Amino acid sequence: MHIGVLKLTLFLGEAQSLKDKRRILNGLKDRIRNRFNASVAEVGGQDVHQRAEVAVAAVSGDGQYLNGQLDAILDYVRRDALIVIAGHEIEVF
Repeated sequence: MHIGVLKLTLFLGEAQSLKDKRRILNGLKDRIRNRFNASVAEVGGQDVHQRAEVAVAAVSGDGQYLNGQLDAILDYVRRDALIVIAGHEIEVF
């Protein structure tokens, strides 16, 4: 069994309030959950309206598949026009 974690540091330039930030992040989290069947949570920067730290976790029997899935999620987030990825880290255990 392999566990993969993708940690993203995001810049949300369109967010002018915490309400805007929540709207953007909730939409992103829902799309990732539905499309990739992965767990998603905001893990840092909750009180800052233009920055967020998000973690995505997934489990698989195949480590290479899992690494590819996390790469696909990273590419998916990169295509979102409202979000800029300031940093990312992928770990597979």
